[in-house]
Amino acid sequence: MPYPVVGVSPNQLPEWKALAAHAKQLQQTNLGRLFAEDSDRLGWSTFEVGPLHIDLSKNLIQQETLSLLENLARARCLPEAITAMLTGERINVSEDRAVLHTALRNGATLSGPIDGIEVAVAVEKVLARMEQFARTVRNNQRVGCTGKPFSAIVNIGIGGSDLGPAMVTKALYDFSDKSRDMYFVSNIDPIAIEEVFQRCDPATTLFVVVSKTFGTLETLTNAKAARQWILQALGEHEDAVAKHFVAVSTNGELVAEFGIDTDNMFGFWDFIGGRYSVDSAVGLTIMLAIGPERFRSFLRGFASIDLHLRETPLSENGPVLLGLLAVWYRNFLGAQSQAILPYSQRLSRFPAYLQQLTMESNGKSVRIDGATVDYDTGAVYWGEPGTDGQHAFYQLLHQGTVLIPADFILFAEPLGGPNAQQDLLFANGIAQTRALAFGRDDAELEKLGVPAQLRPPRRMPGNRPTTTIFAQRLTPEVLGALIALYEHSVFTQGVIWGIDSFDQWGVELGKELASELAPILTSATAPALDALDASTADLIARYRHMRGRPT
Repeated sequence: MPYPVVGVSPNQLPEWKALAAHAKQLQQTNLGRLFAEDSDRLGWSTFEVGPLHIDLSKNLIQQETLSLLENLARARCLPEAITAMLTGERINVSEDRAVLHTALRNGATLSGPIDGIEVAVAVEKVLARMEQFARTVRNNQRVGCTGKPFSAIVNIGIGGSDLGPAMVTKALYDFSDKSRDMYFVSNIDPIAIEEVFQRCDPATTLFVVVSKTFGTLETLTNAKAARQWILQALGEHEDAVAKHFVAVSTNGELVAEFGIDTDNMFGFWDFIGGRYSVDSAVGLTIMLAIGPERFRSFLRGFASIDLHLRETPLSENGPVLLGLLAVWYRNFLGAQSQAILPYSQRLSRFPAYLQQLTMESNGKSVRIDGATVDYDTGAVYWGEPGTDGQHAFYQLLHQGTVLIPADFILFAEPLGGPNAQQDLLFANGIAQTRALAFGRDDAELEKLGVPAQLRPPRRMPGNRPTTTIFAQRLTPEVLGALIALYEHSVFTQGVIWGIDSFDQWGVELGKELASELAPILTSATAPALDALDASTADLIARYRHMRGRPT
């Protein structure tokens, strides 16, 4: 059967029904018993995936569970889907595009041009231009219009054009050039860009404007504010905008109209989606921070997972198994959300990054063939770094009434600070996975001398599933591997559910309506509001009144 599978609802398949029956059977046991009854549990549930060690043993699964999930994956043509993605087939059906973020790091297996583009050659050409530019900035050859080197770099973007560069730059701060401050502006709340203006010197600030079309409302609004700020301070220099702005875009006409020299425009392609673009030219700010060599190491981390995805059997394939477990919890055990818990302060933005990657990709209710789904799809992803989360929401994980699978991301070596604290940090992480899995019953509480009447609130049911992802140290390569691990997990989920993980039409309607409403808010005369719903019309009238505009 070719991929994509069309006209077939996954919940009607015998493989799906077998999993539903298995889930009912498995709910009669618990993790303590599963460990006690299976001496080889670690043997079939732990894997080496690139630079990552993945431990699935504390999940609510048996070896049979993984076999049944693999059967479902084959019924949904997952191996064929992986090949289709990596070879450049147009699997983004609603936009009629290939999906080739893997080509950004030599992970694709293309046999020829895609849309007339020799992809590997084009990617390397852009990388080389990025590297040349980054080196000139980092060694102070590229300077502002007053001849001063740049001390601040400001990335202006939104969505994938902000979340990726912001998350990675923060995560890899210990590998970055500390002589320059890095800022990220995405929100059109005016205070967001104003805070940057207050902290930066126009003469030493470089703006990187990231927008594929160079027409994204939020990005262009902030970019125009930045241009005005530069011109107010440095307008006597004819080349102020050209010297202080570069673009990551494919729209040369609008870039030039803005005042940016198109020689300082770095492009990418329609087959690279925004939330999959951090390793493209969208990562220019990252390269400016950590340098070309470390950026290449970052790409190698992605490539190691691409290779693993391509060459490893489904039964041992790390990203595939993570994706299948997400389906297992969502569709067969009723989980509505997934916690991401990195035990690294540097990864504080990683849960937010994964929110976009997962929820924009798989927050869909229509199948790839146009049919409405009648089963659950994408879960809510959320999280905070440990140990902060332990004093915030872990109570619900331990004793709440909802099932929330959690991914714990742990490291052996610290990136800095008192070395002994890493031992305590790691101890907290694995202690939480142990407590969530096995809990504490009345017998143990009695041994501890807890009076009978005080035992119920101290009783921990356990049986709360966790996955542990473990690495030596948070390096550029390890971070690239982590991102790719989740990218391919998201893809796996989408294939099982039969949805297009690479479009995001749900984002577009709000953008269109905002463009229609903005002139109504700012018009010099009282606008006609009859065509709007009563709530929207009333809120607009109240807003205009508060802003001193006629209503």
